[in-house]
Amino acid sequence: MTATPRPGRTIALVSEHASPLAVLGGVDAGGQNVHVAHLAAALADHGHHVTVYTRQDAPHLPPRVALRPGVDVRHVPAGPPRHIPKDQLLPHMEQFGHFLADEWRHRPPDIIHSHFWMSGIAALAAARELGLPLVHTYHALGTVKRRHQRQEDTSPPDRIALEKAVGHGCDRIIATCRDEVRELAAMGIAADRTTIVPCGVDTTVFTPHGPAAPRPPRRHRLLQIGRLVKRKGAALSITALTALPGTELLIAGGPPPHQLHQDPEVRRLRETARRTGVADRVRFTGGLPRESIPALLRSADVVLCPADYEPFGIVPLEAMGCGTPVVATATGGHLDTVADPATGRLFTPGDPAALARAVTALLADPARRAACGAAGRRRVLTRYGWDQVAAATWDVYHDVLALHPSHPSRGRSEVTPGPAR
Repeated sequence: MTATPRPGRTIALVSEHASPLAVLGGVDAGGQNVHVAHLAAALADHGHHVTVYTRQDAPHLPPRVALRPGVDVRHVPAGPPRHIPKDQLLPHMEQFGHFLADEWRHRPPDIIHSHFWMSGIAALAAARELGLPLVHTYHALGTVKRRHQRQEDTSPPDRIALEKAVGHGCDRIIATCRDEVRELAAMGIAADRTTIVPCGVDTTVFTPHGPAAPRPPRRHRLLQIGRLVKRKGAALSITALTALPGTELLIAGGPPPHQLHQDPEVRRLRETARRTGVADRVRFTGGLPRESIPALLRSADVVLCPADYEPFGIVPLEAMGCGTPVVATATGGHLDTVADPATGRLFTPGDPAALARAVTALLADPARRAACGAAGRRRVLTRYGWDQVAAATWDVYHDVLALHPSHPSRGRSEVTPGPAR
């Protein structure tokens, strides 16, 4: 049963590398940015005031920006005011935490919700010092990243140990899917410390009703949207295209269009397309304004989400919101969001033949595609609207506020932010 939100609470969302103001599609800008922005807005719609704390990553950013009524973005001076890859931010989290403690000492929020493990380190240090309640969402786990990327994992070596400390030290964990709960249990974090609240989608923006982006006649369109990093599986989509004649693949994301030729991942993918003989059917759009994404989703016959692993994945929800079927890897959050076969198909990660078979069946059956699209729309309306996500998040806050211990250190473990080794 959903608790009735008490108006006027002050909520601090800590998102050290993922600003709600960021342009999406870059290497470190994606689903977390969207999640934090929309969660903040939905909580504000419930009558709360939300401040999002994110690192100052450019020299002339104002200290505070009003994102919308009830939501401010606070730029935290932690490290040099320039872009730093997120895997290199750990040495600056101690400074980030000191800033939070200084700011909250005089005007403490009612509750803190940190996003991503390094935000958790900074927020936990301040929360422990001041005796403030803390909820944490990981968005991604180091154990999963290390398992899939192995030697290519650029995370600090002590990431997993620090993630465990955050998990034991916060008051409650919000996981985004069942797979994450299983991963946390394997890390020794009890399931009763964790509540599942999925990511959401704006069902008034991502809707079947509206313009569709132009597309060539007499050709099917597959669409992949997201960061251009290897684990997102664009090379798999390109390889699968060899078994899909008369079909184009549109890959949206990455640097601005005029910088695509300089991007190493784009060059790698273009070489894959050339080598497999499908270069004339693969097109890269580069990073796009957020407002252009719904029309692009409506223009596609099928949206592909072929990541090697996916902690949650917002693109399937956005596609389903637009009434477009999804073919996604059977991993992470996809296992919860994509109902196979009702809203699309799931396939084994890393298997281009399985991807091609799933797409072929959908392209050959327009009625099936339409049914999947309609079912996907119904699914997001009943489960994944931001108002529902905010209400479920508030339930967790409500429980933590009711049970938060009077002594700030009771039940909390020590965590000391350290330099990356």
